[in-house]
Amino acid sequence: MSWAPSVCRTREAALVYMDRSGGLQKFTEDCKRYNESNHSYAVYRFVISINPTDITELDATLGNYILHEPMRAAQIFQSVCDTAIKTLSLIESYQKESQINVVLRLTHLPDLPAYHLNLDEFPMNYKSQRLCMLKGVVIAMSTVTKYTQGARFLCSEKNCPFSEGFRYIRVHIPGATESATIRTDFVCSLCSSLLREDMKYRVLGEKQVVELLDSRALQIFQGHSTNIGYCELKSYAVFVRDELINKMKIGARYRVVGIPVCGPNGPHISVCIEANNIHQYIEESPSAISKPFQSLLSVAMSSPWIFTGILANMFASQVIPIGVYNTLKLCILLSLVQTGKDDEGSGSFLDLLAVTSDALVVDRLMSYSICLVPRGVRHSASNDLFATVMKDIRGSGAASIQAGSALMARGGICFTGDLRLHKKDKLDHLQSVLESRSTSVFIPGKKYGEDVNHQVCIPVQSNFWSYVDSCPKKQGHRESTFIGQVDISVVPSNLLDAFGMFIYCDETSDKHSSLSLVHHNLQRAVSPETCIYPASQLYTTQDYERLIAFAKNIQVNMSKKSETLIHGYYLASRRVRTDTHGSTMPASALRHLMSMSEAHAKLSLRREVLEEDVLIAVLLFELSLTLKHGSSVFYVPPSALFPVKLYDESSLHQRDMYLSETYQQLQRFVFTYGPGTTVSASEE
Repeated sequence: MSWAPSVCRTREAALVYMDRSGGLQKFTEDCKRYNESNHSYAVYRFVISINPTDITELDATLGNYILHEPMRAAQIFQSVCDTAIKTLSLIESYQKESQINVVLRLTHLPDLPAYHLNLDEFPMNYKSQRLCMLKGVVIAMSTVTKYTQGARFLCSEKNCPFSEGFRYIRVHIPGATESATIRTDFVCSLCSSLLREDMKYRVLGEKQVVELLDSRALQIFQGHSTNIGYCELKSYAVFVRDELINKMKIGARYRVVGIPVCGPNGPHISVCIEANNIHQYIEESPSAISKPFQSLLSVAMSSPWIFTGILANMFASQVIPIGVYNTLKLCILLSLVQTGKDDEGSGSFLDLLAVTSDALVVDRLMSYSICLVPRGVRHSASNDLFATVMKDIRGSGAASIQAGSALMARGGICFTGDLRLHKKDKLDHLQSVLESRSTSVFIPGKKYGEDVNHQVCIPVQSNFWSYVDSCPKKQGHRESTFIGQVDISVVPSNLLDAFGMFIYCDETSDKHSSLSLVHHNLQRAVSPETCIYPASQLYTTQDYERLIAFAKNIQVNMSKKSETLIHGYYLASRRVRTDTHGSTMPASALRHLMSMSEAHAKLSLRREVLEEDVLIAVLLFELSLTLKHGSSVFYVPPSALFPVKLYDESSLHQRDMYLSETYQQLQRFVFTYGPGTTVSASEE
């Protein structure tokens, strides 16, 4: 006797929740839409948003059903909807409760270990049909295909009472295959005759298969593993349906609420997820930088350049000596803080290309640096850089778009290595992506069972790092290499212009730097765990990682003076670098200058871009122009950003004085060659 009151109480709680949450109003609006439609329906589908916390506070039993027995909870809401439709006469053609298909869309799950799904746990609980949550990165995504949402069956025996009406209604349930909804061997429960489908009432929905890689596997793409080519990455197959279609973007990171089921995975059987709801992953950012950097910032407030200069000077002392490749290290830090979050592109990308005679050291430095952001990916020649198309292995025949290294680095860094190792067509594709920040894949319809061909455009939201070895082994070592005379013919000129930062770094001409590199490498080889520099203990890798995570989330504003200075320099340089063949200033110059200025302001932990930030951007950009086309009236030497070795406070002030003088030269250059020029940012 206690069962009936319990059912009535849960139904009443479901009705009260729908009324309080606004679900009842949405339900009546959906019923009105069905009632006013000219189509005949066998199945009426209603999506009800459920907040587990609120409903558990209202009725613990119903909350427990929703979290642990979602199918039973759906039946309770189905009964409530049935009563509401009949009592209020909301749909005239409605007949039976079996015609109602209720989908309970949960807003979240409790953040408790029992609700998290991990592939490394055994045994895998996929038979309970309960909801769980998983976090991962989209590494592949199929095209949208159709599935049967609901169907009406009739008894084939004409004299049977069930040869008409809505006795046999079949709807898709989470984890069910197409054959569970549509088959030819269903029999009548009354006369045991075969059932036949009434095709007029079949309801089709849309589905998509998404491959989700566990977030913890991202470190494999940073190059930690020496056997990446032999690793088999285990991923979840997530089935996304109807309203959730196209809510996930390839390469992005998500939290998925769903029901684990056992399903086909090519020739094997594996655990799949039937998605109930999808949420963008929100990356947690630190509220402050570490105390050592706070102390450093407090004593460096008197100058706009000291803090970033010290950061670059001491950066990566675990892999290269302090004071070596400072300009390159500053560029790396600027690019790192100009990365975005997983859920959004930064909008101001900052790519880096370095020409060097010591590729091993530069490769080591960049490999170390990509590990400082969550989405740093080292591209392997055996993988695809952007995206490829292959057939879905689950037998649907649909096309599946596979993410390459650049898409896996969404919101981070894609390190492509030496550009000399890439073929011309790959370099042309890279140039196109750097200019448009998107790539496209062609899907031939005939090959994948569709009537028409498709061209899918995918945004590429990552910064690219590359280098070019100026002294390859087959050419031997060059006696001397001067700025503006570096052999970069292997890289197309348009590709060089597409990189925001293009620098030449060579420490072989400096005897002290060469000896320090040798000494550092020998010490690391003999004692890998030994801390060579005291600064490495004071400012650790974790401190830099926290600094970058904090700085990249700073929202900076461009001051009017800074914007005027950027436009003035751009027009002045365009004027002095124009000859009979046209201007050597790339069309993307304004965009790159603004991005570098914003990045230096972020690295300085300021919220406004100052003219001093613009100076650093101008010097870096002028160095790249000099490397490609030679010097101009505004001459910038190779050591402009670090004219002296930074040993003590005196050397820092010497650098400050030099940069202040250079700033005066920049103002005179703009005044002389670009007077009275006001250009809007949209003119680019």
